[in-house]
Amino acid sequence: MKLPTATPADIRRALLLREEIALLDLRHEAGFATGHPLFAANMAADRIEIEAELRLPRKDVAIVLYDDGEGLVATGAERLAALGYTNVSALDGGLKAWRDAGYQMFEDVNSYSKAFGELVEARRHTPSFSADEVAKLIADKADIAILDVRRFDEYATMNIPGSVSVPGAELVLRAGQAAPDPDTTIIVNCAGRTRSIIGTQSLINAGVPNKVRALRNGTIGWTLARHTLNHGADRRGAIGPFEGGPANARDVAYRAGVRHVGASEMAALLADRDRTLYRFDVRDAEEYAAGHLPGFRHYPGGQLVQETDMAAPVRGARILLTDDKSVRADMTASWLAQMGWEVYVREGGYDGALEIGPPRVLPKPDPAHRYRRPYEGTDVAEKAMQAYLDWEYGLVEQLRLDGTHGFYVI
Repeated sequence: MKLPTATPADIRRALLLREEIALLDLRHEAGFATGHPLFAANMAADRIEIEAELRLPRKDVAIVLYDDGEGLVATGAERLAALGYTNVSALDGGLKAWRDAGYQMFEDVNSYSKAFGELVEARRHTPSFSADEVAKLIADKADIAILDVRRFDEYATMNIPGSVSVPGAELVLRAGQAAPDPDTTIIVNCAGRTRSIIGTQSLINAGVPNKVRALRNGTIGWTLARHTLNHGADRRGAIGPFEGGPANARDVAYRAGVRHVGASEMAALLADRDRTLYRFDVRDAEEYAAGHLPGFRHYPGGQLVQETDMAAPVRGARILLTDDKSVRADMTASWLAQMGWEVYVREGGYDGALEIGPPRVLPKPDPAHRYRRPYEGTDVAEKAMQAYLDWEYGLVEQLRLDGTHGFYVI
């Protein structure tokens, strides 16, 4: 089939003007991680039938396909057409043309979320402790609470000794229970940098009375400093917000430009067929399974901020969040808004008709096609971990050179 084309300059213009566009890299994830435009999303050609209708909800959205000379574009276009997508074009000249135009190439996965996290730290000077400093506090039995903001399965695989699992968007909702004494120092960790930066800054933004510090470089930094990780932990932080936390979370969202909407406004958003609307329930999986609003996909708030390109590949789309306690949606929305998204939080409770059932989970890709993250598992080479950290440190400068991000930090 003969496809229309879009030039790299066309893509750049659409991003700067915040037009809706899904720039899809059709290579397998391992290839995608070697380099791609900042706002490209990975959707391997052989996974289009599995992923497209969930990740691309509007059938006439502008989709631009590319590869790096592998010949995947024609196949990808045919598969999208068979699913009813009507506005598909190809990046003229593929990824080579993007490079030849002098535009930035970003490595790894979830790159723009990670770049945003680095920008937050650079702008807000998010405070942190080194691995050695935290290890000394643990050895001295200091008054600290270590909160691990990764997914629970990541935490169970390996964790800082004594830490408790409190996935990112849950922090403001659970920090008061995890550290009820304002004199307790809260230490926030992830595997690398992004989620601990965002988590630490979330608590600071929401006015937690405790001193808060990120564990600098997460479990990677802990490992590089020759400290031992624990395995198989199952400690979960209970709900218990600190005083004023939920109200402060709403104020943070307001300052970021988030709008709360009721049922009639939500209906108007749904009725607008000219815009893509992503709907996410940001609570934990157990709460979602027990009862959720129809049409809302489960995506824990911390992971949504970390994996925005996977959850919402249409840059320029609208995002509507829901949470029965509001605080998680407010904090998640505050970050998405700062990342340049038009974000809404649904007002109201869950007293209407609810759907029951577990979250929909996409089948995992073939392990041979997956990019092995330098921060996962327990057998990653130290050289790879250090290279990953060095790459993250350079992301703020890459954002400056790229110039399309539209991020701001409150």
